[in-house]
Amino acid sequence: MTIRYEINPPKVSDPPSRIELLDERIEQISKFCDGIHVTDSVLGIERISPLLIGAEIKQKHPKLNVTISLRVIDKTISEITDIVDSAINANIDGILILMGDPSPENDYKSGVIPSFAVKHLIQNGFNEKINLFLSLPSKPNFEKISKKVESKPNGFVTQVVHDISQVKRLHDYLNPKNFEIIPCLLFPSQKNSRSAQFLNLDWSNYEDNFSSFVLEIESITGDVLLTSPNDFKGALDFLTRLQN
Repeated sequence: MTIRYEINPPKVSDPPSRIELLDERIEQISKFCDGIHVTDSVLGIERISPLLIGAEIKQKHPKLNVTISLRVIDKTISEITDIVDSAINANIDGILILMGDPSPENDYKSGVIPSFAVKHLIQNGFNEKINLFLSLPSKPNFEKISKKVESKPNGFVTQVVHDISQVKRLHDYLNPKNFEIIPCLLFPSQKNSRSAQFLNLDWSNYEDNFSSFVLEIESITGDVLLTSPNDFKGALDFLTRLQN
């Protein structure tokens, strides 16, 4: 069983107390999950580098599987290569290469797409030192994701799923091709309801028995990423119960 927990680094403009709070939360959650994934400036809002946060987590908790996101929308292939090389030197386990959102302060776009970045990294042997992942919609058109599949990452991290059938469909298509699949699940709670609405997510079929939902998906893919952007305590309580 692999249960990962997703964290969002503090904004660069946040006070030091936010960093201290993040450290406390990582210390707490690390006891009840197998891995931590660090996001990269969601919605383009500048946050502390996931590479710095991920490296610190790996140093303090070497047994945790630590992955980070890497937005390529505003980075050249040279910058991407340098970041991946630094992640390898920091012993980070994997990188999710994604397009990401443009910064509100800077609308520069490099033109690099995630599948091209992964293909370039693999051609240069980086996949032998670190796992490379691409993102997928929860209900992809498989013809339209052919470039992602052909770039041959180690696996895929899905956008938030809310139905077992979504995971089975992805598994049936990707597993025979030897890709890892990490489904992302949103913890169902009142504090996360705005996120669910934003994602047009229907959690009515699992909110009353989330444990069974998580375990069934994990039994299919062997891996789950739990996100809970506005309810850390709820997610911590849930993971504590799940591991006991």
